[in-house]
Amino acid sequence: MFEEPHLIQPTFLVDYPEEMSPLAKPKPDVQGYVERFEGFAAGMEIANSYTELNDPDLQRERFLAQEELRLLYKDEEVDRLDEDFLLALEYGMPPTGGLGVGIDRLVMLLTGQPSIRDAVLFPQMRPVKQA
Repeated sequence: MFEEPHLIQPTFLVDYPEEMSPLAKPKPDVQGYVERFEGFAAGMEIANSYTELNDPDLQRERFLAQEELRLLYKDEEVDRLDEDFLLALEYGMPPTGGLGVGIDRLVMLLTGQPSIRDAVLFPQMRPVKQA
């Protein structure tokens, strides 16, 4: 995102385009957008949340659209059609949603660390000091 480094004050971005969040439920009153938000502070994302799409037919349409893009641009990073996931949705998934908060990012924010490597608990991920 171009604006992410400039979001210094705590900010919530809402109304994400459907193409950016193919697993999120569509907003009922705004076509082309989904029920998703991200929280930012100090120029970094610290939280991500969306309502899970539980309509198997709509999810299949989105997967097929992604598959077309993957083939068109020969991009292996694009998510693939997942028949097992679609079958699970067909059996029935209740309305769900979630919030992911990056504890490591919160530690960065609270301690003023510019690098996530300085905030993680696992020593093997920290840079080794040269003698």
